[in-house]
Amino acid sequence: MIDVNRLRVFRAVVAAGSIQAAATNLGYTPSAVSQQVTTLQRETGLTLLERVGRGVEPTAAGLELAEAAGGVLGSLDEVESRVADLRVGRTGSLSVAYISSVGMAWMPGIIAEVVRDFPGLRLGLFVREVPEGSESDRMDIEVFVKNPEFPARLGFRDHDLMEEPYQVILPVGHPLAEQDQVELSALRGETWIASDSAESSCQLRVDQACAAAGFVAEYAVRADDHLPAIAFVRAGVGVTIVPRLCTLDLVPGVVARDLVNPTPTRQLTLRVRKAVEDAPQVHRVVAGLQDASRRDPLAPTASGISRRRSPRRAASRD
Repeated sequence: MIDVNRLRVFRAVVAAGSIQAAATNLGYTPSAVSQQVTTLQRETGLTLLERVGRGVEPTAAGLELAEAAGGVLGSLDEVESRVADLRVGRTGSLSVAYISSVGMAWMPGIIAEVVRDFPGLRLGLFVREVPEGSESDRMDIEVFVKNPEFPARLGFRDHDLMEEPYQVILPVGHPLAEQDQVELSALRGETWIASDSAESSCQLRVDQACAAAGFVAEYAVRADDHLPAIAFVRAGVGVTIVPRLCTLDLVPGVVARDLVNPTPTRQLTLRVRKAVEDAPQVHRVVAGLQDASRRDPLAPTASGISRRRSPRRAASRD
């Protein structure tokens, strides 16, 4: 059986690029590090490192072993952390992954309540745009944009949260900012700023909606994120389209308007690990997310008064 500590030392050498640097980082002597690597090579029957100048580089086999060891060591670290929690009386944990817009709009308030009501809880919160890889397998809860490329996972239960519409972001003073709703075809000929990467499913939805409206958006700027995209709009460079959750706290100088004919949308999905779905901390977060998804901050209030500012008031305030 491979010694776990030797794997740690080997990965440290690969990361540092030399025996000396790894020894310094680990607090070992260079001879001790060299001995650990030599023993690991003997145990595996593989040549894992080769000298290059004054340092070392992993061989193909060494690189593959280092990558594989990362997952093993990460899982072991998690087990050791759980043991430490149990030793001092902390018995609960919660790991949540979510897309960035959900992290900005919903998660801070939800997690603040969870921390208040479960003071001994060990939290792991992660921004992840796609539910893939071994990291997703370790999550208790994950919120992501539904996509056929992300099939259901064994041991998890999926719930539809909301169908989220996109909105157009316009600079204050733009002629279309006077309207409550903007026909997508009215944006033909505008200078466009992409708010996501060209290959992303979210950007694809925008491009498909433009095609349905009879034109192809010509992107002058590919900002790859809604915050810099909105900054370009504020500077007067062009217009951008973003999911509604990205418009709840706009900077001065821009306004958000609903899109029609068509209205691009995306489906937000909540994924919960079945083994922990009855845990109180999991139930609290799930309930918080479902409640947040049902509250449309731009919808009419109980009194019938819309929370949306009028176009003229929005422009004057912004």
